[in-house]
Amino acid sequence: MRKSETYDLVLIAMYASMFVVVDYVTNISIPGMVNGGSFGISTIIILLASYQLGWKKGLSVAMLTIPLGFLTGEMHIAGFPGLMLDYVIPFGAYGLASLFPNYKMFYSGVLITSVIRFISHTIAGMVLWATPLWASMQYQATYMIPTTIVGMIFVPICYKALKKVVKN
Repeated sequence: MRKSETYDLVLIAMYASMFVVVDYVTNISIPGMVNGGSFGISTIIILLASYQLGWKKGLSVAMLTIPLGFLTGEMHIAGFPGLMLDYVIPFGAYGLASLFPNYKMFYSGVLITSVIRFISHTIAGMVLWATPLWASMQYQATYMIPTTIVGMIFVPICYKALKKVVKN
């Protein structure tokens, strides 16, 4: 294994473990959310991994966070469709954030991947939990809007600081 491959594996492992810690410490459940959904800033870790390591390795980090999520909190999975709609698609999208252009301190990847997550969760609510469209959108919005806003603010700030101290 080449030195750069080892370095990349260490960074992937670091981001995945940081996700676990941040998710455990900051996962804030919202009362009344019986089928999951929480305001969590741990998604910032996946987004930073995508921006620093690129979309392929960012996607690897995102996929690692799914089984690791079982360690940090309660996960609501309604079979294989639930796994795909509530975890693989939405968290995988965060790993792809670096594919979208940045405009100074506006990181469109943060917004686009959050919208993908919102849509995926909304579809899951309709299909898996038999929730009407508007009700599913309202349910998802209670945690997705704050999560998106926090990501839009903190990812550019953290990534700018990260670029100053870490040379890839």
